[in-house]
Amino acid sequence: MHLRAWLKDTFAKQLSLFEEPLAAAPLKHSSPQPSTPDPRALPSDPPPPLSITEALTPTSFAHPLANRRIVLGGQDLSYLLKRGKRRTIGLQITADGLSVSAPRHTGVREIESVLLEKADWVLKKLAEVREKSAKREAQRITWAHGAELPYLGKPIRLVLDAEHAWNKANKAQPQLVVPETGIEPVQLHLGLPKTASEQQIRDAAQAWLMRQATRVFTERLAFFAPQIGVRYTRMRLSSADTRWGSASADGAIRLNWRLIHLPMRSIDYVVAHELSHLREMNHSPQFWSVVGSVMPDYAARRKELKADASPRWA
Repeated sequence: MHLRAWLKDTFAKQLSLFEEPLAAAPLKHSSPQPSTPDPRALPSDPPPPLSITEALTPTSFAHPLANRRIVLGGQDLSYLLKRGKRRTIGLQITADGLSVSAPRHTGVREIESVLLEKADWVLKKLAEVREKSAKREAQRITWAHGAELPYLGKPIRLVLDAEHAWNKANKAQPQLVVPETGIEPVQLHLGLPKTASEQQIRDAAQAWLMRQATRVFTERLAFFAPQIGVRYTRMRLSSADTRWGSASADGAIRLNWRLIHLPMRSIDYVVAHELSHLREMNHSPQFWSVVGSVMPDYAARRKELKADASPRWA
């Protein structure tokens, strides 16, 4: 054997010691065929790697008190299962996630059958709740020097100004200042040092906002009440978490002070809505006819209000 052939043969044998054994089937030089799933594959086989888009898309919903888990439409869902004295299976979706209430003796298979049947609805509602929570978090105000907050639908910037002018009562009054350039947001000067705490800044700013709310709401009530043909007895500010306003049979109107963050068209809708209740204490077609008599585009304004803000917002 020639030296070159002997070296080639020896090197090939040594190299084979470090290689994994190949499949026994012979290689075929034909065009590649689409692969088919192996029916013997176990459910625990690892899934194919996610694309960048898939990897950045939320694929799981987890209730903080979850005690059950299921996969719906490719989404990993951990939910809270509660049992009690009831006859049917109930589904509830909140900011925490999915809660399932079931009779004591209902089997898990039956419960999860209902979830699979309602999968589209469950995932849609969970996604909507997650989106609203994210929007609310993005809208949360940071109470600090230079922070911005909405006022009548436009941003104003907080400025801590210890040298701010003092009034006769020796208390600094917040003041709106319009920058000369007209490009920067309007500034709300607070008579506080830059070392003021978040709570101090929040209290000062919210006190000013509530005063503005009282002024603006009173003006708009006076504008719409004669048009609707009603009289309100008093107006009070509220800070409810779930309602923008309410009306009582005795003519009292309550309006959420956080409305002052929103554009005037949204404020006017809530004012007209509550005043209309003094004519119709319900949401019947007659009620909406009253609202429409002073606000023909009320449906569009109502939709905007629901989409853009929540009473918990500020």
